[in-house]
Amino acid sequence: MKARAGKRVAVAGGTGLVGRYVVEELVAAGREPVVLSRSRGVDLVAGGAGLDAALDGVDVVVDVSNVTTMSARKSVAFFDAVGRNLLDAGERAGVRHHVALSIVGIDRVGLGYYRGKLRQEDVVRGGPVPWTVLRATQFHEFAEQTLERVPKPFAVVPRMRTQPIAAREVAQHLVKLATGPAQGMAPDLAGPRVEQLVDMVRRLLRVRGERRVVVPVRMPGAVGAAMTGDGQLPVGGGARGRQTFEEWLARDVTRGGRPSVRGG
Repeated sequence: MKARAGKRVAVAGGTGLVGRYVVEELVAAGREPVVLSRSRGVDLVAGGAGLDAALDGVDVVVDVSNVTTMSARKSVAFFDAVGRNLLDAGERAGVRHHVALSIVGIDRVGLGYYRGKLRQEDVVRGGPVPWTVLRATQFHEFAEQTLERVPKPFAVVPRMRTQPIAAREVAQHLVKLATGPAQGMAPDLAGPRVEQLVDMVRRLLRVRGERRVVVPVRMPGAVGAAMTGDGQLPVGGGARGRQTFEEWLARDVTRGGRPSVRGG
């Protein structure tokens, strides 16, 4: 027998950075989260194995799945497959609302990874399930993710302006959207302040007491111009987070050690 409608919410990528927060927020809201990940017997990419059973009784799907790549081909293939598998299985299960997390500026900055996110949005928009897409800016944790891509002693950091937001605040907003009606493209979600990524990385290194040679790099051509300009800043009057990057450093790094940015 299926659970009462509205109680079960599936989270694709529920073991990742944002996904773990989404699961916590769902529990706090009195919902029953269903984590969709390989570790739970669900393959979101290869034919959607395990999805039909996992979505039994699920009313809403929140997709925060992710792939680590800068390749447009790999990004498009991943988000196309995951999006189609989730939507097709969702239709079979009677899911009433599909919520996907996207990124502010993907239509203005021509990065390879962003092409996959654009494909994801197209798949969701053309799918059989009522939908909401939330574009959010980079998380505060993006500074550490940037560091992890380059071995010590260097830190190659792209020059870019961003308006970073706490990952937990993104999760809270996703849960709010998930428990309401589908609304199509939601207003952009961003943090309270505009920051320079190079400066964020330097402040993170200083707080961690880590010595690395920071090498700022401007991406070439139109991509670099968009990243150093307003290309990744929010458009319109959407919601804004409360926690600043400085406050995140003080609470999550200084007091709690290195933040965890991994997940699957």
